[in-house]
Amino acid sequence: MSFLPTDEQRDFARSLDAMLGASDTPAAVRAWATGDPGPGRAVWRRLAEAGVFALAVPEEYEGVGPLPVELAHAFVELGRHAVPGPVVETVAASALLGELARLGEPGPAKRLLPGLASGGSTATVALTSVDGRRAVPYALDADRADAVLVVRNEELWLAPGHGPVRVSADPARRLSRPAPGGELLASGPAVAGAARNARRWAMLATAAQSLGVGLALLDRTVAYARQRTQFGTPIGAFQAVKHRLADTLLGLEFARPLLFGAAVGLADASGAVGGRADGPGAGSAGAAGSGAERDLAAAKLTAGEAGYAAARTALQVHGAVGYTEELDLALWLRKARPLRDAWGDPARCRALVLDGWS
Repeated sequence: MSFLPTDEQRDFARSLDAMLGASDTPAAVRAWATGDPGPGRAVWRRLAEAGVFALAVPEEYEGVGPLPVELAHAFVELGRHAVPGPVVETVAASALLGELARLGEPGPAKRLLPGLASGGSTATVALTSVDGRRAVPYALDADRADAVLVVRNEELWLAPGHGPVRVSADPARRLSRPAPGGELLASGPAVAGAARNARRWAMLATAAQSLGVGLALLDRTVAYARQRTQFGTPIGAFQAVKHRLADTLLGLEFARPLLFGAAVGLADASGAVGGRADGPGAGSAGAAGSGAERDLAAAKLTAGEAGYAAARTALQVHGAVGYTEELDLALWLRKARPLRDAWGDPARCRALVLDGWS
């Protein structure tokens, strides 16, 4: 098998890059953080028109998926452009509902998936208890999502609302606990299996976002090092700066094959043909092998750490100006740490790599 992208995947990523580059996403992020979701929703609609949210939705529910490799390419670009909103959580909701339908509970999928695929609605997910333990108790942007899905052990609920909103280290990431009660959508062992599938897709999308954030930070830091001078010389000519930038690039490039290797593995497990894997997978997402799951954890760990290292490098090279809110760099700096810890912090990912999925 090969992790090299196809021409179609490269074209898809380039088209997203061009579209997002023309969308003034920094302004959308700032507006989202201050309580105005309008510009962010406009970006969301453009992404939906490009088919991004249909990638995790099965064809029978008006999607084009499951296509994890294409989704990984897309989310690298979303991270590169700092797109706000519960984009990962909408993918997780789609994966949860699609797997639930495959396991014999199609009702919630028929009701919610077409809207998620088209971009007409958004969703967020809280896995308050999976496999008998707390998993992801907070929902991202529950105050702005159209559907708040909550998994409690073997029950899937549509929450009636949310609790107080907490702002994370990234002001554009708004966290809250879902309100108790609501509408019971499904119950039984299938819900727990679907929740595990949602977690896999969320880890992949978050890892891709982290890689994109790191690449954006590195690009901006290299450009700054070329123009900022000390003693009449660009600081990028100094060996200490060169070595720091080179180490950052190596970390990001080491994460890239792990990310797309994990995407190919998830494609095989989902029965989809992703990248240039040799034929469709024989298994299902609910029965993914421990090797594929370890690959997801390794990709999430490595991409998250690489993105965070890129943020530290960017801040050190920029100096005091890197702390200023007025500089767009701050939008990416603030995303690196929360993305590193979302959907599996480094300690959790290391445990999964060493001990296998649980």
